[in-house]
Amino acid sequence: MAPSAYDDAMSEAVLFANEAFYRAFADRDAEAMDGIWSRTAPVACVHPGWGPLYGRETVMRSWFAIIRNPESPAIRYHEARAVVHGDSACVLCFEEIDGNWLVATNAFVRDGSLWKMVHHHSGPTAARPETRSADLPGTVN
Repeated sequence: MAPSAYDDAMSEAVLFANEAFYRAFADRDAEAMDGIWSRTAPVACVHPGWGPLYGRETVMRSWFAIIRNPESPAIRYHEARAVVHGDSACVLCFEEIDGNWLVATNAFVRDGSLWKMVHHHSGPTAARPETRSADLPGTVN
């Protein structure tokens, strides 16, 4: 079955939420980061090299520490692709931090008309994106 306009609209909405996540990260905007994560669904996170973090309070504490640390490196994402199924979705993308490449999975759930993040997992990869961020609409530069 071919994707419908509804499917395309849902994918775009999820990609918009994903971009908001990376924009909050890049801008070091703790308030925006807090607003991106679900307050109703369970959340978890795995930062590169860290063990898993569970629960909104623990996850948000980790993000605030990263965002508020002036030594935290800049981040850009590349080649984001959404997979939507009902009220859940995930986005897979590459992350570029200080010339190093990671691959990330960001999971979202629909909360009313908004998509809220429930999971982020990022880790090193030997793979590279096919195109540079400047070639991709909606990519944080």
